[in-house]
Amino acid sequence: MRGGRGLNYFLTILLLGGIILGSGCTDDGTGDGRAVRSGDTVKVDYVGKFENGTTFDTSIREVAEEEDIYVQERNYTPLTFTVGSGQVIKGFDEGIIGMREGEEKNLTIPPEKAYGEYNETRVQTFPLEVIGFQEPPEIGQRFPSPYGQFKVIDVNETHATLDFNHELAGKTLVFDIKLVSIE
Repeated sequence: MRGGRGLNYFLTILLLGGIILGSGCTDDGTGDGRAVRSGDTVKVDYVGKFENGTTFDTSIREVAEEEDIYVQERNYTPLTFTVGSGQVIKGFDEGIIGMREGEEKNLTIPPEKAYGEYNETRVQTFPLEVIGFQEPPEIGQRFPSPYGQFKVIDVNETHATLDFNHELAGKTLVFDIKLVSIE
């Protein structure tokens, strides 16, 4: 009789194990519990800040309104991108790998994994007629060019000093992110 009880116990455990495995209670890498891998298309909500806590960008309308950076023409929705494709800055791309749907994370991204170090050689002075201005532009104005966007940082009657660095070059960026979905 004792051998029968042991066999029943063993069969019960085996049966329960089969039910658990068959019900999908384990992560086989194809369900909601799957971690982000390079090549996945993801949707992410984010709040981007400088190290001092000032918010410079967000995908969340309420945050933009609270931080006084709301732009009416903008569509505030989660950012969608393919991981590892270079669509976002390197530190953001790397930071999302391994996350799971619904997970939240704080990323601190140094300049070399964001928009690069600030480069003084990308600041140059040109005669106004060479760059196509009929009259002097205003300091702080931004313009598109074949070499990327530039900002006017100084101007007089004959010359303008232009900064071709990205506006976030040289800055450490902090992102609060939430993985909305893996597609």
